[in-house]
Amino acid sequence: MRSLFQVPPRPTIEPRRLLVATAATVIAVAVAGLVVAALESPQIAIADASPVYLVAVVVVGSRFGTWAGVATALASFVTYDLLFTEPRLSLRVADPREWLDLILFLFLAVVVGRLSAVGLERAAEATRRASESNALFAMSRILAIAPDLEAAATEIVERLVRETGLERVWIAVEGAGQTRTVADSDPGRPIPSSAFTTSLVRTPGDTPARWVRSHDAKPAGAVSGETRPEILRVRMEADGAPIGSLKATRARASGNPSRETTRLLALAADQLGLAIRRDELRREATAAEIARQGDALKSALLDAVSHDLRTPLASIRAAAGSLSDPDIPLAEGAARSAGAAIDLEAQRLDRLVREVLDLSRIEAGALQPNLEALDLRDVVEPAVDRFRAALGDRQVTIEMPDDLPPVRGDAVLLDTIIGNLVENAGRYAPAPAALSISASAADGRIRLLVDDAGPGVPAGALAGLFDKFYRVERTGAGSRRGLGIGLAVVRGLAEAMGGGVEATASSLGGLRIIVELPVAAAPPVEAVDAASPRGGTAEASSRPTGLAR
Repeated sequence: MRSLFQVPPRPTIEPRRLLVATAATVIAVAVAGLVVAALESPQIAIADASPVYLVAVVVVGSRFGTWAGVATALASFVTYDLLFTEPRLSLRVADPREWLDLILFLFLAVVVGRLSAVGLERAAEATRRASESNALFAMSRILAIAPDLEAAATEIVERLVRETGLERVWIAVEGAGQTRTVADSDPGRPIPSSAFTTSLVRTPGDTPARWVRSHDAKPAGAVSGETRPEILRVRMEADGAPIGSLKATRARASGNPSRETTRLLALAADQLGLAIRRDELRREATAAEIARQGDALKSALLDAVSHDLRTPLASIRAAAGSLSDPDIPLAEGAARSAGAAIDLEAQRLDRLVREVLDLSRIEAGALQPNLEALDLRDVVEPAVDRFRAALGDRQVTIEMPDDLPPVRGDAVLLDTIIGNLVENAGRYAPAPAALSISASAADGRIRLLVDDAGPGVPAGALAGLFDKFYRVERTGAGSRRGLGIGLAVVRGLAEAMGGGVEATASSLGGLRIIVELPVAAAPPVEAVDAASPRGGTAEASSRPTGLAR
């Protein structure tokens, strides 16, 4: 054990309890005497009915303790000697054999009284220990299931007040040169101060813990002439470092707190110290994990952006160098081809920048969709036509039921989602891999399915497909693998409209992306052309962004 607890001095018997015990002894001996007199009367004629007094000894001893049982035994001995032993009304005994009987009776009465009292004391001690165990279990359970330390500490101080009878209990935590109150059983009043503080001093080994009273000449917040309560203080610590203090006030009383109160306060302080330290370590671990993930994201972003920026910049510089070199004659067709290459790579740079901006807006919660009822076909077909050149020579199938209900969404954001998924299929499922876009409605939701017949994605990579900067490793993927945030943008836009996305294997052999959106209650409106700016977030999201699996 960490420490032992000093046994407090034996408490003084209360006058009222002494009076009640004396009255009970007199009544018990008197009743037993009446029964003995009846049993030894000529009508019944029992020669020796003195064992009846043992009943009185047991009753009084089991109720009031050892001293009461011994007193009853002595009173029974004297009463039986005076009233029922010849010569009567005298302590002198005529027959020596009766002295032996009386002495044996006294010995037996004392032993029985003592055993009854010990049993009573042990039962009372067991009850107190059970109460302590229940209180400690309750405090441990509170610390285990409470949502936070403040809520657990509040319940614990209230429990300590109920179990120990203290007037007030509060927890003071020290840190950064300041002391703050985590919980208080009476939060409506100011923290009390006193010129005297009784602290529990615990030392390693078998040295008993003891209460030590210290004096503070000018306690903080003290007012001259005011009556200040006695303050108990138990230090909380963890890993040898001080955490704070568990403090309490009680009414003025002689002597130190009882063993039960001392144990409860000490063990509660130990558990609270460990809980506070565990909470601090959890916060430090969370902060370290956030910093680690932030560094990892920064490194991934730097690696991806630097790679994807260098490639178009190199193409732009090469084309611009060819146009500006006076030693290289250029025909009109070659010049137009170089200009077209510059324009294409500039569009790619613009698309990369917008990917990052879209993702930052989604994570910051700045995306405010303009939700309305839309005909899904009016959004899908223009997006597919816009990327027809990127799809190459492949079969593209669009299947939309005529009775498909309108979808509730933002036309620009939905156009961006479809455009990104179509471009994604064109990049990673090269022609002649087929592309299929279909939709269905069930349970108030519309499911938009984009299937391709490309190489697909390994099953182990499907779970992370919508994570930021996640890219599936591919053999021979070439230098342009994408930034790895496109599908994260798709998920963010879908969730902003109250929907969601998931990825599975396609029946065509490649990848299937499922976009779920709620059904609109109102009739559909004409979809807004995604190429026209709407201002604000809509304008920033209106351009299709390239995706990388």
